[in-house]
Amino acid sequence: MKAMTSKEVTKKVFNKEPLFILDVRNETDFNDWKIEGENFEYLNIPYFDLLDGVEEILDKVPTDKEVLVVCAKEGSSVMVAEMLEEAGREVSYLQGGMKAWSEHLEPVKVGDLKDGGSMYQFVRIGKGCLSYAVVSNGEAALIDATRMTDVYLDFAKELGVEIKHVFDTHLHADHISGGRKIAEATGATYWLPPKDADEVTFSYQSLEDGNNVKIGETNIDINALYTPGHTIGSTSFVVDEKYLLSGDILFIDSIGRPDLAGKAEDWVADLRNSLYNRYKQLSDELVVLPAHFMIIEELNEDGSVSEKLGTLFAKNHGLNIEDEAEFRRLVTENLPPQPNAYQEIRETNMGKISPDEEKQREMEIGPNRCAVR
Repeated sequence: MKAMTSKEVTKKVFNKEPLFILDVRNETDFNDWKIEGENFEYLNIPYFDLLDGVEEILDKVPTDKEVLVVCAKEGSSVMVAEMLEEAGREVSYLQGGMKAWSEHLEPVKVGDLKDGGSMYQFVRIGKGCLSYAVVSNGEAALIDATRMTDVYLDFAKELGVEIKHVFDTHLHADHISGGRKIAEATGATYWLPPKDADEVTFSYQSLEDGNNVKIGETNIDINALYTPGHTIGSTSFVVDEKYLLSGDILFIDSIGRPDLAGKAEDWVADLRNSLYNRYKQLSDELVVLPAHFMIIEELNEDGSVSEKLGTLFAKNHGLNIEDEAEFRRLVTENLPPQPNAYQEIRETNMGKISPDEEKQREMEIGPNRCAVR
């Protein structure tokens, strides 16, 4: 019996490989959030139903496909995998369970910048979060970094670059930011939109419309573009006149929700203005790099998530609602459930509370819910 790591499962997602997943969590947890892959098959049988043995499910577990047993933390999947092995089946279990899956970050190079620079995307495959590194001439800037800070620090060390700037496009409500912690560890400048920072308890550099931060000695600029609507401070970036980092305003298959601070009715006009006016002034050739993806089909062949702005204006339904009343109805009435512990996550990102690592994991467990359906 062998363990399969989250990194190995991620490669199967990226490569669209077949995998049969036996998920032994309870039905509610499975239906709410599971490992997704285009060629994955699933069987959900709660662990408690298998305590007396696996004989009754053997005919449902294929012998011609790789089989992965999954649970919340690992322990239950190990026990079920052992029972299947004793019954003559060859299976693996997910190392660290869904907790590890929630935290895995996979760096993907999305393209080159002028004068030798590079843009990287960190795909948090189990949570749908996307963060970024702009690298140039021995320096790096991070955007929307998650709390798994060692991944970014190790990445910079491996490339031999110094992290000089860390940005959050907005005050996040679905995951805990690692931006401030990385800035403290590296001496980098931490940038945050001031309109999202009224209640923060720490010092930061004010990120405002028109801010221009240069990375390295080359002409790779990160230009801030104030685009409220998801939050009142939401800020996008145009990097190197090539990439549009849209934060949680615009996704590949949807648009951002305006209600995570209880302000849906107040912010819906801002959201429409940002998407339908401010973004319309930008080049259709800009490559949109959002802060989240919603469904596994949004991944490109290399596992990255991106699309040209012009293509999104043509195909994204949220950008093609001419009637303002219909738009208002869509983004105020057609909303998924609030993210788990979203208010606690906001307070953590403000510096008001400091939960321990295990508590932070619990707060983040589950899918992201930043988009309008």
